[in-house]
Amino acid sequence: MRPAAAPTPVAAPDWSQAPERSNAFALRVMSWIALRCGRRVARWVLHPITLYFVLFAPGPRRQSRRYLGRALGRDAGWIDGYRQVFAFASTILDRVYFLGDRMDLFDVRVAGAEQVDAALDAGRGAFLVGAHAGSFEALHVVGRHRAGLRIAMVMYPDNARLINAALAAVAPHYRPAIIPLGRMESMLAIRDWLDAGGLAGMLADRSLPEADAARSGQHTLPFLGKDAVFADGPFRLALLLRRPVFFMAGIYLGGHRYEVRLEPLADFSAPARDAADREQRIAEALRAYVQRLEALCREHPYNWFNFHDFWREDAA
Repeated sequence: MRPAAAPTPVAAPDWSQAPERSNAFALRVMSWIALRCGRRVARWVLHPITLYFVLFAPGPRRQSRRYLGRALGRDAGWIDGYRQVFAFASTILDRVYFLGDRMDLFDVRVAGAEQVDAALDAGRGAFLVGAHAGSFEALHVVGRHRAGLRIAMVMYPDNARLINAALAAVAPHYRPAIIPLGRMESMLAIRDWLDAGGLAGMLADRSLPEADAARSGQHTLPFLGKDAVFADGPFRLALLLRRPVFFMAGIYLGGHRYEVRLEPLADFSAPARDAADREQRIAEALRAYVQRLEALCREHPYNWFNFHDFWREDAA
């Protein structure tokens, strides 16, 4: 008998290719309701939207349950998934008001801004590294307390296109500062932005698709009790440009309450002694980031909006 053929390896799932469940029309409708009827009425509309997503999105529901079970330390029930999706929908709705400068509608507390101020006073800018958690738009509150503060998101062109389309749907007159990666001039654009005293924001909680993995190192680290893959691209970029890095999160606390956290992660201002020192510093910064994200997920489990196969269990 011939030996059985080895099973064909299954490619790791590519979150970047997952179809978007939202669309510009739906976002425009929500924006119209939010602006014409007010936030209280708009939040009631979120309940049927959340229910639809929970009932008719089996894939994201499965991934949500896996994540919440690890973050909560128990089996996640139907109501847990509902709370996570409702928190996600709430932050999307609140984009309309944050981008419209309606800060009066919210109670937003900021922790750690003085440390970022100290870094900016040095005149070299800084990186803000976050995750798909809470609301990035809540960071606008930080800008209100510091005249001239500028924040740009650094991302790949396809993601930039999706973000621009979503923001255009909820805030047509808002033009976010986005620096696309993967271009010859990207590094110079980021350097110039930082030299002008700006902040560069990046999200580091998703590893790159296999076709783009060569752009950064892939590290397997324990996360919520199971190994997961993280990319070190943001920290490699910060080391190359020799800038400080802060962990950022705009945590949704329910109702009209948010908390913006800014915590120092690493300072790459000093040059690396050699290649070994460079790789060690990058690895240490990534581990510190993963630990902060894990602590955030345990403290506020419904704030991490993970609806894809993060631990690559479906492929297995």
